[in-house]
Amino acid sequence: MRQYIRIILTVFLAIQLTSCGEEFLDFVPEDQPTVDGWYNDADEIRQATAALYGRPWFEFNDVLSWCVGDLMAGDMFHNWDEEGQFFYASFNENNTHIANGWQSLYDVVSFANLIIDDMPGIAGSNGVSDADINAGLGEARFFRAAAYYYLVEYWGEVPIIESPAEKVANQDLFLPKNTLGSVYEFIRRDLVFAAENLPEADAGGRVTEWAAKGMLAKLHVTLGQRAAGGNSVGSLEDFTTAAGYAADVINNSGLVLFPDYESMFLIENEQNPEILFALRFINAGWGFGNAKQARFARNSIITGDPQAWGGGKSMSVDFINTLQANAESAEDARRRAIYMQNGDFYDYINVVNGGYTYQIIGRDENGTEIENQAPTLTNLKKHVVGNVEDHGFIVSNQDSPFDVYMLRLADVYLIYAEALMGQDGSLSSGPGYDAYLAVRSRAGLATPSDNEMSFRDLFNERRIEFGLEAMAWLDIKRQYYRDPQGTLDLLNAQSRSDQYFRIDVNDNMENDPDGYELVRAGESGTANPANQNTEPQVTFTANRMSLPIPGNEVVMNPLLRPQAEPVEYEFE
Repeated sequence: MRQYIRIILTVFLAIQLTSCGEEFLDFVPEDQPTVDGWYNDADEIRQATAALYGRPWFEFNDVLSWCVGDLMAGDMFHNWDEEGQFFYASFNENNTHIANGWQSLYDVVSFANLIIDDMPGIAGSNGVSDADINAGLGEARFFRAAAYYYLVEYWGEVPIIESPAEKVANQDLFLPKNTLGSVYEFIRRDLVFAAENLPEADAGGRVTEWAAKGMLAKLHVTLGQRAAGGNSVGSLEDFTTAAGYAADVINNSGLVLFPDYESMFLIENEQNPEILFALRFINAGWGFGNAKQARFARNSIITGDPQAWGGGKSMSVDFINTLQANAESAEDARRRAIYMQNGDFYDYINVVNGGYTYQIIGRDENGTEIENQAPTLTNLKKHVVGNVEDHGFIVSNQDSPFDVYMLRLADVYLIYAEALMGQDGSLSSGPGYDAYLAVRSRAGLATPSDNEMSFRDLFNERRIEFGLEAMAWLDIKRQYYRDPQGTLDLLNAQSRSDQYFRIDVNDNMENDPDGYELVRAGESGTANPANQNTEPQVTFTANRMSLPIPGNEVVMNPLLRPQAEPVEYEFE
């Protein structure tokens, strides 16, 4: 069985790595050796760990990450089919995207485990140095920790898997859920090892010591918020630990905020000095690229191919209102990088035709409607990079080469502010407040008029800064740990279902926002009572704050049933 697992890994690596366009992933094994004949030097270790940056994450990134991270959080308006179940908080254990995302994250864990289990012994017998072996282990353990962070934040109590071949050999096939405390500790140990063994600097796109410390800051601030809410998991000391890790990254990594927010989301700038950790997708067919352009783009005019399924996707009115309030009447430079609204012009999209101008309704030269009105008169922009004439890549099968940013320096800045705030309700001075102001300044925003950052201000800032980066639900979870009822009230008061309707379809105002009226969920229009918004006001309860373990997994392993008690993990 162990040799069988090794062969699977070898075939996967050969397919993954020989398809890569990223420089650090380029690798063509001459004879596709088995794992036992591999790991002869540091380069072969790095060629193996390179597989962890892309393909295993595909199904998670494809749908679940944004359905939970953006849609369920209330930032996006989208109500179609099983994806729409996250908008309505009506999902159950049979949702296809929950199953696919769960499997994808455990694929990351599995591939990391195979490297962790096999590589040290083989590489050591081949004379590879301990430093190179530990650097490879650090990379694999970093990715295992990252996958488990999403597993615990999305699902809660989940099984910890180590040494899978040994478990298969012992017929130990039905693993129980482990306690929250166990999972967080497992993540912490992996990240500490990574921080101690990854290099300070590496080839573009590789995770480093600073990526591990940034993730440790996020882990500890999460535990701090749990403790602030009275949870038995975590400690208030975690705020101090988080602040220490964040300060180390900010002061010593040499990384900086990229000066132009919108340009940061162009393919040409994906390896910029703000990125600590990114999924490195490539333009090599389905399963290897970033599918979000296909999922988010409004029309094939933008993409140059039929895969443009975002015509009915908008930012929610609630998100738009938060952006405007957070800007305090100023123009937030991030807005047009997150979503398109009437009159926006993008000179780097559809360049062969002179650029792309967003209109509420788009028509061709014959007057035929080719771009429909979206629910909130906006469409999604982030992750939408255009067509081959715009960037040189033929994107035709959900394989945009644009990387997915998982951890940016701006995130560490705001984690630093959150950690230094701790249990308090606000900050008005000091390094945490300065970090918050630095993020706002990059967006063209001034110091807040009240000269302070409240708890709500901080999370509103995070909501905008990371709009459509699948982080909003993670932020909501930290708020929930600290104040469960207050967070449920916040979610239930969102204007996520409000949408716009034409007042008079016979006027000439189809591309004038004044020709539309906003109708709240379940209500009728005032300018035109015939406008009926039949969308419900979505209600969240405590049991909607975590995803159910996929039904097929529970059928195969009864220890994963909701009523099954989790167990403490036995650490070696």
